[in-house]
Amino acid sequence: MADELILRGTRILTPNGISPGDIIIREGRIDQLLPFNSATNITRLIDAADHLVMPGVIDTHVHINDPGREDWEGFETGTRAAAAGGITTIVDMPLNSIPATTTVAALETKRRAAQGRLAADVGFWAGLVPANARDLEPLAREGVLGFKCFMVPSGVAEFDHVTERDLREAAPILARLGLPLLVHAEHPAALAEAPTIIPGRERRYASHLASRPRAAEQRAIEQIIRLVDEFRVHAHIVHLSSADAIPALRAARRRGLPITVETCPHYLTFAAEDIPDGATQFKCAPPIRERENRERLWTALREGDIDLVASDHSPSPPSGKCLDTGDFARAWGGIASIQVSLAATWTAAASRGCTQNDLARWMCEAPARLAGLTTRKGRIAEGYDADLVIWNPDEEFVVRAKDLRHKHPLTAYEGISLRGTVERTILRGQTVFERGKQSTPGGAHSPAPGRCLQRGTS
Repeated sequence: MADELILRGTRILTPNGISPGDIIIREGRIDQLLPFNSATNITRLIDAADHLVMPGVIDTHVHINDPGREDWEGFETGTRAAAAGGITTIVDMPLNSIPATTTVAALETKRRAAQGRLAADVGFWAGLVPANARDLEPLAREGVLGFKCFMVPSGVAEFDHVTERDLREAAPILARLGLPLLVHAEHPAALAEAPTIIPGRERRYASHLASRPRAAEQRAIEQIIRLVDEFRVHAHIVHLSSADAIPALRAARRRGLPITVETCPHYLTFAAEDIPDGATQFKCAPPIRERENRERLWTALREGDIDLVASDHSPSPPSGKCLDTGDFARAWGGIASIQVSLAATWTAAASRGCTQNDLARWMCEAPARLAGLTTRKGRIAEGYDADLVIWNPDEEFVVRAKDLRHKHPLTAYEGISLRGTVERTILRGQTVFERGKQSTPGGAHSPAPGRCLQRGTS
């Protein structure tokens, strides 16, 4: 057939392990998996040689900020950076764009903004905010993948945080809909009790760390566990930074409560002891914590208490990071990382004896489950979308701003050495990134191949 594509490699990662094989791709789907070098009548061939062929990464925690704050990030730049990092599907967070994705009208505005501008497939989380419980079911009918809320101020005026009353109103609705509730879990009372950053200590990373204590995550997660226990709503804890919350989460999950957990590459890579004062490129919320906490997060990830790794790509213009003053009190709290999240996670994972199968579980299969995309994304299997990343897990590179494709090449990873270079990223059979080439899907004569995804559609 004219549209048939063969991808051949000696290291193809499927649910059965890593082995040689031929992947037959037709009409954007994986049609067959055949023994190595057995495909015949080849019209188009991609030879992956000895590079690892893995399912395209799915990043379920990305702030695109478009429309409304396109000067922070946009659909073109964000998805091109994703493709350059081996990511074929992202799920966009409902805040930082204007309007926030809390109504059907706002969702339609965002989808229109994305049309024709995507180098990766994009799904959408909607927002749970005060007084929008009536919007949850209409948004679900429109195919959002779930709902995100903040228990503390989000940092932008368009997305207010919820109270326990709001959560209790929404929980039975979401349980009936069968959609996850993603929670930024910090407890407002615990933050109110924490030390504030006082004048004269704005540059001290220790001041920022003390202002967002582990207890804030612990108390918020305990509250969410009680909510899940009562309503059996699926709660997903985003960007877990404190390992102190792991025992409570483990106990709740062992009781069969539907709770899932993610952490982020920056919590698995960096340690508070190594962050210089004034280095606001490391500011995020919750904050990067101490080295011993990082190692406990790794233990929880390896043992299955943490389900997945997502970038929490949350960029801003350089002025928003207050680089000139190093003021942690005023700087935007977010780390730009989507292009390097695969390599950063693998670098830290490999040094701890983890495998590429572990990586695919954390960054492909589990995110597909969370987003309700398990029938089409997250694995190399017949009938699935031909979303693939061909990469070299052993090759090292140094992160340089000039190589980053997101809108502002400012990242906490600048200058560090990582393992894992992406050679080619394929979205539904179409190359959206190829190393050493200026692959720019969505040019004037080449419509961008990315699609807006909806839950429950194939």
